[in-house]
Amino acid sequence: EIPETWKIKRKGLTYKIGTLGFKHTGLFPEQAVNWDWMSNLVEQNPGMKVLNLFAYTGGATLACLNAGAEVVHVDASKGMVEWAKDNARLSGLEDAPVRFIVDDCNKFVQRELRRGNKYHGIIMDPPSYGRGPSGEAWKIEDMLYDLVESCAMLLEDEPVFFLINSYTTGLQPQTLTNILQHT
Repeated sequence: EIPETWKIKRKGLTYKIGTLGFKHTGLFPEQAVNWDWMSNLVEQNPGMKVLNLFAYTGGATLACLNAGAEVVHVDASKGMVEWAKDNARLSGLEDAPVRFIVDDCNKFVQRELRRGNKYHGIIMDPPSYGRGPSGEAWKIEDMLYDLVESCAMLLEDEPVFFLINSYTTGLQPQTLTNILQHT
């Protein structure tokens, strides 16, 4: 018997894990190297503001919060955002400077541009295909370049990092490098 959910700890943070119908557990442990990298950068650059798009259950959000950043966590799934809030609470970060937002990432970025908000770091882990909270369609091949271009305008004059994860078959690492270099 496997429990519906259980908890794991890593570097002082606690994550709720579960068996989900789409072969996920609520955490991507292979991202731990990225969490460590971001944490180190946040610790070296006090006062950082980080935007986490397609933020899922908050592994990167927690790592940045725990290192001292202010984080805006955006995901289209209300359930995943609630899970991220649980992870923050389990990790003792419920009072940390974080905004958990259920929204379409494209729409949120456009509003942030209009508001004039800026970030020192941006993280995104876009799916190949997905739907926003109001049914907005997302297709990585058609929409990633424009999103990255918009996000580049959200970066402070001296940004610290911009990280894109992608598991999309057919989207080569060089493609992501080219997108980042041309925005």
